[in-house]
Amino acid sequence: MIKLRLKRFGKKREASYRIIAINNLARRDGRPLEELGFYNPRTDEVRLNEERIVKRLQQGAQPTDTVRRILVKANIFEQVSAKPAS
Repeated sequence: MIKLRLKRFGKKREASYRIIAINNLARRDGRPLEELGFYNPRTDEVRLNEERIVKRLQQGAQPTDTVRRILVKANIFEQVSAKPAS
């Protein structure tokens, strides 16, 4: 199963994260299938590739709880239900 999860990077105590699509059996910082966005919890900066995220969700990818909260704030799930699967 494909998961949308956070991949940690940055210095100690100054972490930021990439939102990635990855196989659920792979380790947290393993090689992703695709990088879909960026999240910095210190500044609340979020950059998302909305088109690719919507496509992955339509293909059945499951977001983790934290990624789900980020996507809800960005209203991504409204786009998923509005667009037909292709």
